[in-house]
Amino acid sequence: MPELQRILHVEDDPSIQAVAKLALEAVGGFQVLSCSSGQAALDQLAAFAPDFILLDVMMPDMDGPQTLAHIARLIDIEQVPVAFMTAKVQPAEIAHYSSLGARDVIIKPFDPMQLAAQVRKIWSQTHD
Repeated sequence: MPELQRILHVEDDPSIQAVAKLALEAVGGFQVLSCSSGQAALDQLAAFAPDFILLDVMMPDMDGPQTLAHIARLIDIEQVPVAFMTAKVQPAEIAHYSSLGARDVIIKPFDPMQLAAQVRKIWSQTHD
């Protein structure tokens, strides 16, 4: 199984971005690249070569689902799992995110102490 090291986190809220980065780096030991927009993520995708992508759903300009559609044209999301982070978690919405290629949905507000474990769980389900 490949090793999970680099996580691309796309989130337009600076405070959520900071908490997630700290949680994933300090608790999880991951290398995290934080991007505040879908376009920034697309611009840095190839150079960073993430193992995992955490994607906010609600963002200005290009939202999470639109960003995922662009990402899926650039990399193999079968190998690089994508999870959405959102407060909107009705079953129909989760089914819609899955249909777009997302592996899972992490609910906001998330527990910083559990975030790395949630990411590892999604990762292991992809690579077992």
